[in-house]
Amino acid sequence: MPEISTTTIIVLCVAAAAAGWIDAVVGGGGLLLLPALLLGLPNTPAGTVLGTNKAVAIVGTAGAAVTYLRKTPVDVRLAVRIGLAALAGSMGGAALAGGISKDALRPMIMVVLVVVGAFVLFRPAFGTAPGASPVSRGRVLLAIGLAGLGIGFYDGLIGPGTGTFLVLALTALLHLDLVTASATAKIINTCTNAGALAMFAHQGMVLWQLAALMALFNLAGAMTGARMALKKGSGFVRGVLLTVVAALVVKLGFEQWG
Repeated sequence: MPEISTTTIIVLCVAAAAAGWIDAVVGGGGLLLLPALLLGLPNTPAGTVLGTNKAVAIVGTAGAAVTYLRKTPVDVRLAVRIGLAALAGSMGGAALAGGISKDALRPMIMVVLVVVGAFVLFRPAFGTAPGASPVSRGRVLLAIGLAGLGIGFYDGLIGPGTGTFLVLALTALLHLDLVTASATAKIINTCTNAGALAMFAHQGMVLWQLAALMALFNLAGAMTGARMALKKGSGFVRGVLLTVVAALVVKLGFEQWG
C-alpha cells in the first residue's frame, strides 16, 4: 500500500461514510467516493483507485440492501435476474478499466451528473408513486438488458452514478416508486460491485487494508441512509438526488477548470 497520511485516511473515511449514506438513499455514492480517492491517492494508478472503490462500495451497498429488504416489498427474483446480467456486464467493464486515465474520468463523470440532474429536475412527478398498470414482459427484458448488462458494464468500467442510473432505469421501465427502486437497485448494485471487484482483485488492483477501513464507515453511512429513505419517502429521495448532483457538478467543474 502506498504511503498515506493520517489526515488523508481520516478524510477518506468521512467521504466513505457520506458516500454510503448517499448511495443508500438515491444511489451514486461513487460520485463522491471516487473523486475523493482520486484526490487522496494522486500517485496511484486509476485502475487501482477504481478497484479500491469497489471493495469499499460493495460492503455499504450490501448492508443497505439488507436494511431495505426488511422493510420494503421488493421483487427479489426479478432483482436477482437483473443483477446476474449486471454482474456479467460489470466484469466485462472492469476488464477494460485498467486502461482509463484519471484525466478522462472527471469530464465523463460531469456529463453523467448533468444528464441525471436535468432529467430529475424537469420531471417533478417522476417516481413519486408506483405505476398502476402491470409491467409487460418486454419491459422486464429491457430492464435486464439496460439496467443489467448496460449499466453493469458502465459500473465495471467507470462506476460513479451506477446506483442513480439503476434507480432511474427501474423507475422508468418497471414503474416503481423511488424508494422501491432504490431498494431493488441495491440488490443489483451489489451484484455489479461483486463482478467488478472479482476482476479488479484478479488483476491485483485493490488496496485491501485501506478498503477494509473505509468499508466500515461506508457500511455505517449506508445503513443510516437506508433507514432515513424508508422513513421519509420518495420526496426526500428526490431532494437528496438533486442536491448531490448540483454540488458535485460544481465541485468537479472547479477541479477541472478552476
